[in-house]
Amino acid sequence: MKIKKIIRGFLSPKFIADFFLFKKQMRDTKSLFSFGRLYPILNDINEENGTMDRIYFLQDLYVAQEIFKMNPARHVDVGSSVAGFVGHVASFREIEVFDVRPLALEMRNLQFKKRDFMAELTDELIECTDSLSCLHALEHFGLGRYGDPVDVNGHEKGFENLARMVKKEGMLYLSVPLGPLRVEFNAHRVFSAVYLFNMVKKHFDVKAFTYISDNKKIHIDVPIDEEFIKKNFGCKYGCAIFCLKKR
Repeated sequence: MKIKKIIRGFLSPKFIADFFLFKKQMRDTKSLFSFGRLYPILNDINEENGTMDRIYFLQDLYVAQEIFKMNPARHVDVGSSVAGFVGHVASFREIEVFDVRPLALEMRNLQFKKRDFMAELTDELIECTDSLSCLHALEHFGLGRYGDPVDVNGHEKGFENLARMVKKEGMLYLSVPLGPLRVEFNAHRVFSAVYLFNMVKKHFDVKAFTYISDNKKIHIDVPIDEEFIKKNFGCKYGCAIFCLKKR
């Protein structure tokens, strides 16, 4: 693999020109640096600054800002990105994280426990928190992708457990892929807006609905319009973000 990268580098005219120019500058300046292995990175020049998964970045930052604003007594997360959302929240407060996979990481403000949230909740988790998040995770429940048991109703079991964890009048921040209802095995489910609004209304009132469209733009706190719901807010693969208050 390394040899292939080096060969691709020497097929790039810019890489070759930059390489020999830099070598000459090292000689001319009597640089104290030794010249290590070649490590061609050829794509960054054509990328915009801050290349990222824009859906995750927008969703993580938006929900972290909401939690900062609400300042709950306790915040618990189930399955969200540690590198993104969890890191944002841990920068300003304590966060307790559960995931079906282990996490070998110790960091200030971060507590981690391994758990499968399709399984029955233990007593200490029932109505345990006034603030709970589950971002771009519920769609994976029961598909086996992360070593979890295969369960066609895994997302339903997971959602019911999330609802049971939240205290009355507490908040749940939930995000999932948005578009025509389907399973793309074993990557994820995609949820229609009709399905989602019917699912959440069993336990929660929608305090705010935000979505990220197919062109990766975020639309914050949009009006809940029945026609837009039927059309999935124009998304084939977007992201629905709910701020939900438990009744």
